[in-house]
Amino acid sequence: MNHNEYLPFRSEIKEVIRHTDIEYTFRMAYHGDVKPGQFFEVSIPKFGEAPISVSGIREDSVDLTIRRVGKVTGEIFERYQGDSLFLRGPYGNGFDMENFRGKELLVIAGGTGLSPVKGVVDYFSSHMEETKGMTLIAGFKTPRDILFLEDFGKWKQAMEVILTVDCADDDTACQIGLVTQYIPKLKLKNKEETTAIVVGPPAMMRFTTQGLLDIGLKEENIWISHERKMCCGIGKCGHCKIDDTYVCLDGPVFPFTKGRKLLD
Repeated sequence: MNHNEYLPFRSEIKEVIRHTDIEYTFRMAYHGDVKPGQFFEVSIPKFGEAPISVSGIREDSVDLTIRRVGKVTGEIFERYQGDSLFLRGPYGNGFDMENFRGKELLVIAGGTGLSPVKGVVDYFSSHMEETKGMTLIAGFKTPRDILFLEDFGKWKQAMEVILTVDCADDDTACQIGLVTQYIPKLKLKNKEETTAIVVGPPAMMRFTTQGLLDIGLKEENIWISHERKMCCGIGKCGHCKIDDTYVCLDGPVFPFTKGRKLLD
């Protein structure tokens, strides 16, 4: 699809998937190139727009997992299958699969941080022959906050999966605790060659990346996604500028060697 990147285009809602009371995935009609970790600006005339990460990629659609947190996202939640939203994008740097092919891959995600990296997990769960092994550690506040619950069943058949929650309910089958406590227990084949992706709140990413360095992973083999403060998506408003870095243009996916300053 060729379009002016500054102009929104109408996209039909093909499906709405409810995960929690405030987090839904909107499957939007889309034909074109897109990478996991990129994002679209989603808009509704008279209400505004919001940057939303791509959480799934198909031949004729993209998944946008949205949390209801304000005026724009609240209005989006009033839309249903068959309705339309306006999109512009995709924007930003995504995850380049070549950085992870042929290597052991570790993905650690906290909460909604699983959304931007989900496309990577989906891809390699169906192409495990392209890796030397893969582990997913995903942490949520409670069992009721877990996103993509049905996908976890599929992922567990292909890779090592650790699903953990901060606090326990009596009926949960999840493990309990922060994602960082599972890092020292990892049985990695070759820590110096293992690649890792870490996505979540800044504090979680800061402690997680330090934990990975402590067990022997190399800085240049770690990738992060930093999405806070993004607004216009094209580097014009300056809202996401940190020092000389525009998160929407230079990221949101960064090698840790370049993105570590964003975690302070």
